[in-house]
Amino acid sequence: MEPFMLALDLIGVFAFALSGNLLAARKNIDIMGSLTLGLVAALGGGTLRDVILGNTPLSLAEPVYLVPPVISAVLVYLLAQRTHRARVPIIVFDAMGLGVFAVTGTSIALGADLPVPSAIVLGVLTAVGGGILRDVLANEIPAVFNGSDLYILPALLGAAGTAAAWGLGWVSPAVVLGLATVVFAFRMVAWFLQWTVPSPMRGWSFRGRKDRPELRAGRAGRSVFRRPSKRHVRAVTGRLGLTALSSRIEQGQRRQDQAD
Repeated sequence: MEPFMLALDLIGVFAFALSGNLLAARKNIDIMGSLTLGLVAALGGGTLRDVILGNTPLSLAEPVYLVPPVISAVLVYLLAQRTHRARVPIIVFDAMGLGVFAVTGTSIALGADLPVPSAIVLGVLTAVGGGILRDVLANEIPAVFNGSDLYILPALLGAAGTAAAWGLGWVSPAVVLGLATVVFAFRMVAWFLQWTVPSPMRGWSFRGRKDRPELRAGRAGRSVFRRPSKRHVRAVTGRLGLTALSSRIEQGQRRQDQAD
């Protein structure tokens, strides 16, 4: 793997490991459990990809992949008093890993001479696989199945964009970073505004909880990936000077609550 792609992949490993460690801290899991959750989140998707490709997993062939999860577990353990209630950082680091792995996973699959559709599928699997394993082990509803916001679509966009860049010969550090950033931004905006995918026999909805009885019942509310609270909305929009947007979001949430 090229040095730039290796460095970018390690950043994704570190980000996903942090998401697993923070989730472990939130659930009062000890440091060994935290390390396990971080390793699964950081290396799970890539390991699945490499096994499907018939290769030795990079996490075993390159011991450097084990370093970021260990560092992140120690950091979260030392900062436990400040991180045990973390929720938004989990989503932020998860989105970072999602963006990086969607790009690097697709690139590795294309480098193995897979057809473009297969490479895109493996890119998405790399991006979401570790997060699914992390959430299942932590007894969380995986973000992929949570139904409260978009998760796979940002990864699919990044994987398809990477495949297109390869086909056009536009692969460069700037393009790769740009694609990863787009996936990260798409995922964060989708979570913040609670964009959702269509339910069976229903139309597209930005915050369509009225016709989603499973969301009204609070299933999504138990997940770490549930919609941001009004306090988080006010804090973020206040820092960005978007008070008008904050008011509109709060009005929309009040209408949803009344409809529920």
